[in-house]
Amino acid sequence: MRLKRNQSRLSFRASHRNGGGFSPYWVVLALLALAGFASRDMWLSWLRGQANTQEEATLSEAQRAFSQGDYTTAIAIAQARYGAQPTDTDALILLVRSLIYRSYTDFHYEPDRITALNLTTEAMVSSNQAREVLAIHALALQANRRSEEASRVALRAIDRDKESIVARLALALSYSSTGLFEAGLREAERAVGITQTTAPEWAWDALRVKAIALSDLGRYQDAINTADEALNVNRRMIFTHFEKALYALQLGQADVATAAYFNVIALDANNVKARFRLCELSSSMSERASAVRYCSEVTDRRPEWSEGWYKLGREYFLQGDFRLAQQALNRCSTLQITSGVPISERKLECWILQGQAAEIMGDCPNLLATYNEFLVMVVNASLPQTWVYPPEGPSICLAPTTTP
Repeated sequence: MRLKRNQSRLSFRASHRNGGGFSPYWVVLALLALAGFASRDMWLSWLRGQANTQEEATLSEAQRAFSQGDYTTAIAIAQARYGAQPTDTDALILLVRSLIYRSYTDFHYEPDRITALNLTTEAMVSSNQAREVLAIHALALQANRRSEEASRVALRAIDRDKESIVARLALALSYSSTGLFEAGLREAERAVGITQTTAPEWAWDALRVKAIALSDLGRYQDAINTADEALNVNRRMIFTHFEKALYALQLGQADVATAAYFNVIALDANNVKARFRLCELSSSMSERASAVRYCSEVTDRRPEWSEGWYKLGREYFLQGDFRLAQQALNRCSTLQITSGVPISERKLECWILQGQAAEIMGDCPNLLATYNEFLVMVVNASLPQTWVYPPEGPSICLAPTTTP
C-alpha cells in the first residue's frame, strides 16, 4: 500500500512537470482566491463596523459613568477616545462637560476648569471652529469666568444652530454673570424647552442653569424648587446639592443647607468641600464644637491645604483655645510659604491671628518671630501694614523696669 501511495504522488508530480492534465487542486485554490478578493471589501467593512461599535460602546460607558456622577471615569474614557480621534466632537463635549462639573465637586478639582478651556481652545484651532466646538468652548469660557467672551462665542454657535443646547446654557450663564439677569433666565428657559424636544439628556443641566438664573434674580425659593427638579432628574450630581444649600442660606434656611451638605457626604464619603461648608455654617451659628469637628475632618483629609488649617485655627481662637489656635495657624502660614504661594495671595490672617494667640498666652518668642515674618512680607510685597506694634515692640516683650 505504501508503494502505491508513493507511486501515485510521483505520478502526479511527473504529470504536472510534463504539462499533463490540470489538477482539481489548483481549481480549488483559484476559487478560494477569487472568493477572498470578492469578499475583501465586505470583510474590511465588517471590521470597521466592529471598531465603530466598540467605540460607541466605550463612549456610552463614559456617558453612563457621567450619569452616575462618576466624573473621573467619564473623563478617563472620553479623554482616551478624544486622544485617539481628535475630530470626535461628542467625545470632546463629554470630556469638557465632565471636567467642568467635577471641578465644582471638591476644592482640589478646581484646576479642571482650566484644563477644559485649554482643550476647547486647541479644538477651536484644529476644527476650524465647528459649531459644536464653538458651543462647548463658550461653556468652558464661562466656567472660567470669561463671561463676555463666552456670550460672544455662544451667540456665534446659536447663529449656526438655534437649537444648540450647549450654546444656550453658556449664553444663559454668561448673561447672568454680567448682570443681564432677565436675559439669563430667558435663555435658561429656552434651554429647558430644547431638552423637552431634542436634547432630553441635558435636562438636568438646563434645570440647574435655570435655578442659577432665578437665584441671580433674588428668587431663592424658586431657585430651590428648580434645583429640586434637577435633583429629581439626577440626584447624583453633587454640586447641585451645594448650589441648593447656597440658595437656602440666602433665606436663612440652615436646616435645608445642612441636609444638602449631608447629601453630598452620602454620595462622596470623603468630600472635603461639604465638611468645610459645614464648618462655616456651624461657625456662623456659633456652634463652636461642631465647627471644630468639621474643620478637623477637613485637615485630616487634606493636611496640605492651608485654608483648612486657617479655618480650624480661627475656630480654636474663637473657642478660646489659644494654644491649639496657634498651632493650627502656624501650620497654615508654614504651608503657604513651603508651597510657594505668592505673598500677595497669602492669607495674612494666619500670621495675625497666630500672633494674637501668642500675645494672649504671653509667648513673646513666637509672637516676635511671627510679627517679624509678617513685616518682611509686607515690605517685600508693598502691602498695607494692618498689624502694627509701637517702635519698642509688643508690650509683653518689654523688660520690666525697676525703680531705684
